Amino acid sequence: MELTRQTEYAIKILLELAGQPSGEVLPSKIISERQDIPEEFLKKTVQLLSVNGLVVTQRGTQGGVRLAKPADQITIADVVAAIEGPLAINPCLLPGYECKNKKTCIVRPVLVRAQNAMLAELGKNTLADLITGK
Repeated sequence: MELTRQTEYAIKILLELAGQPSGEVLPSKIISERQDIPEEFLKKTVQLLSVNGLVVTQRGTQGGVRLAKPADQITIADVVAAIEGPLAINPCLLPGYECKNKKTCIVRPVLVRAQNAMLAELGKNTLADLITGK
């Protein structure tokens, strides 16, 4: 499993916003320039972050993007889920996936533990932690 470049960009966008004074709107163009993210790709990524409640967008000449909640309330797991969707290291762990071997599979419990460990690790660090180096 590999996280996409869009997830990497989403983290960069959110870290840029987390570095701003609380509630301050930052124009997309500035984020694009500072983080070296193509503007069109940034817009698509911001849209996903907005739909998932991580950022708020504001239109107009004073428009831009800001965090929807404090940086200490947004984890890396939140970002990954917003961009990638439900995280599963194997299709059998996706919500709603039906496998005829689910009850007897001897590998599934190991995969469940591995996925839970990965999600727990991604959930440990917030944007604020990353900025402060914790």
